[in-house]
Amino acid sequence: LDEKHLHVRIRFTDAGRELRFVDQRTFGGLRIEPLVREPWAGRWVPESVHHIAPDPFEPGFDLTEVAKRLRSRQTGIKRALLDQRLISGIGNIYADEALWLARRHFARPTSAFTRPQVAELVGHATDVMAAALAQGGTSFDSLYVDVNGSSGYFERSLNVYGREALPCRRCGRGIVREPFMNRSSFRCPQCQRTPPNAHW
Repeated sequence: LDEKHLHVRIRFTDAGRELRFVDQRTFGGLRIEPLVREPWAGRWVPESVHHIAPDPFEPGFDLTEVAKRLRSRQTGIKRALLDQRLISGIGNIYADEALWLARRHFARPTSAFTRPQVAELVGHATDVMAAALAQGGTSFDSLYVDVNGSSGYFERSLNVYGREALPCRRCGRGIVREPFMNRSSFRCPQCQRTPPNAHW
């Protein structure tokens, strides 16, 4: 019996293996393309993704280089964290959680960060992603499931994301939700104060 949302099945002649493309959210795509050298770690990757930087779990991840490139940007820190050409894997939810742990506002300019502060923030993001992976991800509805159709439980561990008006787990102040790049940012107005030189 085929899985719900199965779009493509490729059967290989060796060992009877299959590759199945199952996409319940219909955001994905599938194509065969040439491999090119990745600029960061020199590995072979599909051509369409060679511009995507390593995520913090990859062997080719270079925190020193990420800190240098991040600090040279003229933008707010959350916008930089979401830029997959700089660092991959940190989505909107995990960026908000890492920024809350670091007590940094999402619009703080990247140039205002020291190298140790970048290392701390990336460390928090890595910890948040590792915890989310251990709990199966973050599922807000039936479309956010793993490859087996199981929901993740990290939503229960969120400190700030999706907690508008609820008390901050650190100081008790109500969490605020603000528009950001056609999505939402969540922060504590006490622990993550708006910087005077904010980059929205």
